[in-house]
Amino acid sequence: MQNASELRKKCPLIPSHVVVFLAPATIIYTLFMIYPLVDSLRLSFFTTTEQGTEMFAGFQNFITLLSDELWAPRFWGAFKNNFLFFAVHMLVQNPIGLLLAAILSNHRLSGKAFYRTIIFLPTILSFVIVGFIWQLMLSPLWGIARDILEFVRLGDLFQPWLGLESSALITLSFISVWQFVGIPMMLLYAALIAIPDELIEAAFVDGATAWNVFWRIKFPLILPTLGIATILTFVGNFNAFDLVYTTQGVLAGPNFSTDLLGTLFYRTFFGQQLQLGNPTMGATVATMMFLIILSGVLLYMFVWQRRVQTYEL
Repeated sequence: MQNASELRKKCPLIPSHVVVFLAPATIIYTLFMIYPLVDSLRLSFFTTTEQGTEMFAGFQNFITLLSDELWAPRFWGAFKNNFLFFAVHMLVQNPIGLLLAAILSNHRLSGKAFYRTIIFLPTILSFVIVGFIWQLMLSPLWGIARDILEFVRLGDLFQPWLGLESSALITLSFISVWQFVGIPMMLLYAALIAIPDELIEAAFVDGATAWNVFWRIKFPLILPTLGIATILTFVGNFNAFDLVYTTQGVLAGPNFSTDLLGTLFYRTFFGQQLQLGNPTMGATVATMMFLIILSGVLLYMFVWQRRVQTYEL
């Protein structure tokens, strides 16, 4: 039999000071993140009786949400809008962020710190401020958007973009792109300036053009960072709520054309106007959001990351 001291040497315990420093953050994170998540998952499998008590319902809430004639149109409409919201960010925000990062990483560019600050500044602004500013700018009554278009002789193109079903969601998507383009820009900029100068100089010595250097040397080296920017965009967009709420209200007008999964969850859980909140169905919507985001993250981890690692090898 081994004595206790020998066992402690082979299986050392975590130092007490590490536990002391980690405990506050762990407790706070558990109370405000882990517990609400677990309780929401639990609540999605229950329904509320007329007496106000909870009763186990299995997957009935999910069946109702996905197939009921009252719930299904709202859920699938919000999911479609959310996917379009994400697609605009992927096709506009991240390419612009890559372009800006490539420009700012040029050693011959002066004033790079100023440009980085100006581009990143909207990211730290409140959603309320951003929504209010753009509502004023795009207002058909007192906004400056019409005056700007008329100044460049394009006044006929002006429309109340936030008030039309066909353009409200796209308009909000571009507002969100304007606000958050600084995040992929900074991530990709950090990856670009981390590339050793020797590689770039060797390529130019061999006769490569700047275009070839970027796409054949720099771009493959920043693919892991590009994957991180992509998954952050996905998670952020499928959690989006604030911008739509502050500009279009809880009903995500006009006529639910800007409704996202986040606003659908808020209306369902807390209620709106004369409609009472339904915590169990709200938890079901939240669970579906969690599963969608989890699927995207797992796809990134087991498909994109493996391809990048294989490419690097």
